[in-house]
Amino acid sequence: MPRTISAHNPRTGEEDYEFAVSTREEIAAEAEKLRAAQPAWEAMGPEGRAAVMMRFADALEAAAPAIAAALAIDTGRQTVAWLEVNGCVGNIRGWAAKAPALFASLPSEVEPSFTPGVEIVPAYSAYPLFGAICPWNFPVILSHIDAVPALMAGCAALVKPSEITPRFVEPMREVLAQVPELPLAYIMGGPEVGQALIEEVDYICFTGSTATGRKVAEAAARQLIPANLELGGKDPMIITASADPEWAAGVALRSSIVATGQACQSIERIYVAREIADAFLAKLVEGAEAVELTYPDPAQGHLGPFIFPPQGAKVQAHIDEAKGKGARVLTGGLIEELGGGTYLRPTILTDVTPDMAVMREETFGPVLPVTVFDDIEDAIAQANDTEYGLSAAVLAASLEEAASIGARLDAGAISLQDGAMTSMVGDAANESRKSSGLGPSRMGNTGLLRFLRRQSLIRQTGQALTIDAYAEGARG
Repeated sequence: MPRTISAHNPRTGEEDYEFAVSTREEIAAEAEKLRAAQPAWEAMGPEGRAAVMMRFADALEAAAPAIAAALAIDTGRQTVAWLEVNGCVGNIRGWAAKAPALFASLPSEVEPSFTPGVEIVPAYSAYPLFGAICPWNFPVILSHIDAVPALMAGCAALVKPSEITPRFVEPMREVLAQVPELPLAYIMGGPEVGQALIEEVDYICFTGSTATGRKVAEAAARQLIPANLELGGKDPMIITASADPEWAAGVALRSSIVATGQACQSIERIYVAREIADAFLAKLVEGAEAVELTYPDPAQGHLGPFIFPPQGAKVQAHIDEAKGKGARVLTGGLIEELGGGTYLRPTILTDVTPDMAVMREETFGPVLPVTVFDDIEDAIAQANDTEYGLSAAVLAASLEEAASIGARLDAGAISLQDGAMTSMVGDAANESRKSSGLGPSRMGNTGLLRFLRRQSLIRQTGQALTIDAYAEGARG
């Protein structure tokens, strides 16, 4: 009998879905099958691959109701589930449209070498087998955000979705059956399956926590393969004295709590100028208290349950520790168990200090700790005082003012006059800093080009040297 894992329903608290764990032998066999298919896939060229990928997008779009329904059960979210599936369709079509021009733009001319009589001709080939280890917070989008450009580059792709949110895989496999030329497969299970995946592939992408990312990087180093890591964040937002406090409160609230704050690009620290702090906090509390939970009706409201219940306990621990050190809770602050699900209303904290876990560690929940500042230099210093460097945001009266501050923030992507824009803008190339990641950008053209290996064809147009050129006494 194959070993199985049960999946948790975040709305009911029940373990109502079971799936078989991929064995080590099955993983090796799947990898071998994909490797065998990859040369023909790469030989299709970007236009040929694009045509297949467009068929994949069409099949996925037709199956969207079934996939979104499975995803909604796994995540407790309906609207975001549909946004994920539609976003994945758009991602496939976008890369299919862009890839041929990207390949055409690659340097291909003969380059003269410094060595007389030698010419260099660049050539490119894909890593044969790409692998991805994916998280539970946006299961469909993040299981394909790297795999799609890797496929368009000419790789075969082996993907391990999170064992916490596995239900979409079953209907997705039915989609793949309609596109048999596509060398994409899923393997299922926990950390041991992820380890086995790393041992089988030529390039690994991981999205998840910094702690697990370090383990992935170490395992990849043992295999001598590239590791591309998109890890945690503690994204700051700076709001200057010139900003309209009501507008800023609305942007900050949305940027912090969408998807129950279970997003790496969520704003997790807010720094607001004293001149507008009272008005800003009043509007922030007002907005937070108008937010509704999607309980008891999952089709109504704004905030769903925590996908992974232990995450709710971690968020509550952050809040409680902050309160114990003197922070004030202006609204929210208590986990609610409703119908078997774990919920938290938007929680606003003030009088926070830099030593609190809610200001140092990734919270990953709808919690908004607010620090009031008197000096913009101090705000910038505090925003940069973190082990993370994923993204950040600045709100001000003008784009110019926001840009002047944003350029000084130590993060890969900075939203100006908005927040958490990396979830909406897929063509803004950026590289995560510090403990937030490793490797080239998954956004922008680099998202595809990172999967190509450059090869140099070194052409001798003169006379090749003989061994006599290296004989003792040959100098002169």
